[in-house]
Amino acid sequence: MELQGAKERLILCKADIVDYDSLRRAFRGCHGVFHTACPVTPDPEKVLAPAVAGTKNVMHAAAEAGVRRIIFTSTIGAVHMNPNRGPDVVVDETCWSDLDYCKRVKDWYCYGKVVVEQMAWQMAKERGLDMVSVIPSLVIGPLLQPTVNASISHILKFLNGVNKTCINAVQGYVHVRDVALAHILVYETPSATGRYLCIESVLHRRDIVQILKDFFPHYPIPTKCSDATNPRVKPYKFSNQKLKEMGIKFTPVKQGVYDTVKSLQEKGHLSVHQFNISTPSAPHPKL
Repeated sequence: MELQGAKERLILCKADIVDYDSLRRAFRGCHGVFHTACPVTPDPEKVLAPAVAGTKNVMHAAAEAGVRRIIFTSTIGAVHMNPNRGPDVVVDETCWSDLDYCKRVKDWYCYGKVVVEQMAWQMAKERGLDMVSVIPSLVIGPLLQPTVNASISHILKFLNGVNKTCINAVQGYVHVRDVALAHILVYETPSATGRYLCIESVLHRRDIVQILKDFFPHYPIPTKCSDATNPRVKPYKFSNQKLKEMGIKFTPVKQGVYDTVKSLQEKGHLSVHQFNISTPSAPHPKL
């Protein structure tokens, strides 16, 4: 309710995606629905059951309410998890993660997001719903809520001494404000259709810790990789052209990392006194 204009224009409705009646009440009179909810947990039952049941409820309730457009928040995990993809293949909106591979590595979040997005597309077709999906990579930037979410926790662990090394892996990154803008654009643009990959950069974890070290050198940021024997994993190629054509100018990942740390400091998750830091304010990134 502290958001600008919230007192005049924001109506909050209590709803639960596994409670169909609560969704019916919340959707009444709505022109659009943004379906963002999905549990993030290693327990397959806690991911799959509510994700599948919840998505079915959302789609049916939206159809019943006469909603004009549904924006489904997917994830890069539903797109790039494919060990058979060649190094020269560009990851774009046509790609899907390999379900057998997701099961083999026990990544139930990515498995569940593939299942529910594909199910949502089928249900949209059957119920005559206009659906568009946004596919963000790992989201960084300032926190809106007071707690640390899964996306931001790996940045925090590089700063507070929990992670002594970084893993030999790559990750896609995007600023939270770009993700929010992408959702607004695909909702408000009548010609928007299909899936939209929302990603600014794919970086190795060593690149991320180097950015952190450049801006915040006084924290105990790891300098070594946990895998010193295998070759460094190379970033995969990707295309975010569809969103660029809609007018999005993606925020550089350095800005996103900087904004993340400043937010963690402001919300008390990262004490500047814990590590005897005499200069808590890092210089603003020169981009």
